[in-house]
Amino acid sequence: MTLKLGIPKGSLEHATVDLFRRAGFNITTSSRSYFPSIDDPEIECMLIRAQEMARYVEDGILDAGLTGRDWIEENEADVHAVADLVYAKQSFGKVRWVLAVPEGSPFHSVRDLEGKVIATELVQTAKRYLAKHGVKAKVEFSWGATEVKPPVLADAIVEVTETGSSLRANKLKIIDTILESNTQLIANKASWQDPAKRQKLEDIRMLLEGAINALGKVGLMLNVHQDHLERVLGVLPALKRPTISHLSDESWLAVNTILDETTVRDIIPRLKQAGAQGIVEYPLNKIVM
Repeated sequence: MTLKLGIPKGSLEHATVDLFRRAGFNITTSSRSYFPSIDDPEIECMLIRAQEMARYVEDGILDAGLTGRDWIEENEADVHAVADLVYAKQSFGKVRWVLAVPEGSPFHSVRDLEGKVIATELVQTAKRYLAKHGVKAKVEFSWGATEVKPPVLADAIVEVTETGSSLRANKLKIIDTILESNTQLIANKASWQDPAKRQKLEDIRMLLEGAINALGKVGLMLNVHQDHLERVLGVLPALKRPTISHLSDESWLAVNTILDETTVRDIIPRLKQAGAQGIVEYPLNKIVM
């Protein structure tokens, strides 16, 4: 059995390869090849633009692939969604497609754009959005640098954003959110019905989700005398449930827990003051629920 897997080329490529690395799969890409190598003999990878991924998966050229929900909807692709993977190119969160206009323009809502020109890469979705609001406007495909087109080349744009910083830098304001999107692992429907390919995809899903769960987390181990245990536990976040086990000396205990990485620098000194010893912080690749 060989699973043909599409890896999104472009803005999501690095984040996807890094996520697979955390999940235990080493993917090696090259600027000279669209066929990355992977250290799993049951998987063949191919680099495909996220905008086209859903179409190739639907047609069965690929068994599965990773792409945004936005491009699945744009292509109205008939595929099986295996998993929601909430990560993006800058942060591991969702992105928004927004309707934006120049600051200081007379446009305050979509209804103000009647008869105007809107530039976007997400043409069909933008047209459906306008139709839902009963607005007739010209939607033009944008080949890139969409933020710089208003007000000369377009009256408004529909553009994707994570933080909004690029829009603000180009003196644009958001007047509506058209849709939220995140990366999905999708499968061809026939491939999903193949028992071997389905099991492989479910294994990949579990490992990828485990890698996402571990983002921003670290493990913490420490030793503590039983007389100081309550003080040490009082330092750890109340909602965490550490694992506690006895050492060879019954009066000493080992405590193991998982914490947000951002809190550890404040917690470790307090643990030491509370009587903890042998404190070890270690990175996590996966947390499988």
